[in-house]
Amino acid sequence: MQSYELKRGLGKRIEGGNLKALVASIFGAAEESGGKILAQYGALEKLATWTDGKSLFVDTLMDPRVGDDVARSTIAKYNRFLEQATGYTAKERSKRAQEKAKTKT
Repeated sequence: MQSYELKRGLGKRIEGGNLKALVASIFGAAEESGGKILAQYGALEKLATWTDGKSLFVDTLMDPRVGDDVARSTIAKYNRFLEQATGYTAKERSKRAQEKAKTKT
């Protein structure tokens, strides 16, 4: 499971049905179960995501046997989902994760 910090003000925007709508708009279909939004797409056998208003939590299960085209498409959609959900680009998320890891040690 990964947790991602949300950009200020985005927590309220993706709470409730909005997170489900965002997942469905990117991955095609989404369902809600136990407070988590579930989806499948390409190499993603399982994507489960939820929020507490301050962070986005994502749990994934990947299929390593898919072809390169499917893997590239899945990664592109996953990164687009994270960018829209958190408000941060991949580079910004990486930088924030590195800073967070430095403060823990």
